[in-house]
Amino acid sequence: MKRALITGITGQDGSYLAELLLQKGYEVHGLVRRASTFNRGRIEHLFIDAHTTKFPLELHYGDLSDSNSLLRILATVKPDEIYNLGAQSHVGISFDIPESTGDITGLGTTRLLEAVRSLDLPARFYQASSSELYGKAFTVPQNEETPFYPRSPYACAKAYGFFLARNYRESYGMFAVNGILFNHESPRRGENFVTRKITLSLARILKGTQECLFLGNLESKRDWGYAPEFVEGMWRMLQQSAPDDYVLATGREQSVREFLELCLKRAGIKWTKQGTGAEETYRDAKGRTIVALDPRYRRPAEVDILLGDPSKAKEKLGWTPKTTLEELATIMMEADCRTLGVNI
Repeated sequence: MKRALITGITGQDGSYLAELLLQKGYEVHGLVRRASTFNRGRIEHLFIDAHTTKFPLELHYGDLSDSNSLLRILATVKPDEIYNLGAQSHVGISFDIPESTGDITGLGTTRLLEAVRSLDLPARFYQASSSELYGKAFTVPQNEETPFYPRSPYACAKAYGFFLARNYRESYGMFAVNGILFNHESPRRGENFVTRKITLSLARILKGTQECLFLGNLESKRDWGYAPEFVEGMWRMLQQSAPDDYVLATGREQSVREFLELCLKRAGIKWTKQGTGAEETYRDAKGRTIVALDPRYRRPAEVDILLGDPSKAKEKLGWTPKTTLEELATIMMEADCRTLGVNI
């Protein structure tokens, strides 16, 4: 039985990856930070399943800022595969806490790779990279050869982690890969990420517990995929005969506005637009403002368009995304409405 260690197991990707690996017969271990609040909602069902079906799942307290805890966990678990998904992962917040973002997202990768090297573990290592690396992109679409131009502290930290994983691969012969993942969403997305903020806020508006959704840049264009499909791509990267770096994306470019309007449609909210520019609003059939713009939600350095070219992943990994943006909006909108007891 293969053993896998997942940092960031309590996050969106970590929870879906844990499910996938358990289904494939892995023994799964997760690194979790001690917090004053219980933050394991995304994986709570796995513990229920583990109790009833004997799934091999175990969590370990540790932190990407603490080398000793990483050494202890790795020496105990001796994983065959390591998936480094742990990070301060919110781009906007990284402008507020750049030092912490660099410590966890960048130097955390150093500590983990160095712990693997120091223990001489033959583990295969997956580094979660990001389309934010491209930032002010030189070309559209972006592939594995496109130069990076990071536009946030988060993206800069991810660039450090990317090159460090590649350096350990080339310097020490480690099986280390980078997965450059474009936006991938789901009902488990954090509530402060724009897609989930939209679906959850619209569900609350329907329920009558929120009046208005405030957003930043509606014209930002992204390559939006479905998270469970993307974690399958992560796993496939570590099953190859040789390590390499791969872009995972849908190859489709759509705006925040398009996602918003798909969600409004699925929610059954009839709307009209009024005003232009920063004064633009969406109003419901009763004339109430339900969506407005707020400059506080704009980044100091905007990334206008990110569009991935997944050709290499399709050819080498046999990986193909299937879920459209309309299907994704439906999945997320229905999930949040169901959770709040709202019928749509």
